[in-house]
Amino acid sequence: MDRRSFLVSGAAAVAAGSLGQDPKPAPKPTDGPQDPASKPDPKKKADSNQFQLRYAPHFGMFSNHAKSLEDQLQFAADNGFRAWEDNGMAGKDEATQRKLAARMEKCGIQMGVFVAHGEFGRPTFASGRKDHQDRVLADIDKACTVAGRVNAQWCTVVPGSLDTRKDAGYQFANTVDLLKRCCDKIEKNKSELIMVLEPLNFLNHPGLYLTKMAQGFALCKAVDSPHCKILDDLYHQQITEGNLIHNVDKSWSEIAYFQVGDNPGRKEPYTGEINYKNVFSHIHRKGFKGIVGMEHGKSQGGKDGELKLIKAYRDADSF
Repeated sequence: MDRRSFLVSGAAAVAAGSLGQDPKPAPKPTDGPQDPASKPDPKKKADSNQFQLRYAPHFGMFSNHAKSLEDQLQFAADNGFRAWEDNGMAGKDEATQRKLAARMEKCGIQMGVFVAHGEFGRPTFASGRKDHQDRVLADIDKACTVAGRVNAQWCTVVPGSLDTRKDAGYQFANTVDLLKRCCDKIEKNKSELIMVLEPLNFLNHPGLYLTKMAQGFALCKAVDSPHCKILDDLYHQQITEGNLIHNVDKSWSEIAYFQVGDNPGRKEPYTGEINYKNVFSHIHRKGFKGIVGMEHGKSQGGKDGELKLIKAYRDADSF
């Protein structure tokens, strides 16, 4: 999955399946994926069908089983998912945002991240330029409004590219200063929103300012606000530096959100080299109660690919 094109639908939007019966009989909740055609009573959820962690799919991930956005939320809930994320939520109209929030509440699904500011080509944070700062602060203002409509606690911030004409120390100071101003903006909006800063890998996104967990940790410590934390995307970090569990432990106090995808390929668990069962077990033992965003593609198309994806999470969650 191309992170740039995936976030463009959210960041650019910020600036800008019929229910099918599976060919096989719908399995019981404890056995695996459940087709929405079986129409379970949402008031009678089986705890045994829920995952131990709050894995969050996104729109389109189950579109072969459920076409409308609301039906995709219901399908996810019927199969034990308790969270959802949508990079492009801020670009949807208000009526759609409120409608989706109402369905999530009915389904028992918690809203995860949406993109508040995702910049790849300009040094919006590192440069210290007023025009960049003004644009970032306007994005945070809008994010507070969106968060209130959809009951969101987290929003993604990608702090732009390096400013190669400035020393690293000045870039760090500029970034910390703007992050503090963003936190002040959230406070003035009387919001509990948490910006989660996402370090991205150098292969897919060369030239970005934020790339490593230690760097994100240092920024959050310097900002020193509950509104500024780290989004640890394990796909990106496997490429950038590996050592996933070590960096989880070292950065633990500043991590508020995880995203996943196996490497290489950025598909579901068990399609690459990451031992996700070990990683999920580790963060569960540490007491993680937040959301694990499924920001990746599928290794197989159609309904079978969607059922394969759900099974992969069942296996990775069986610790």
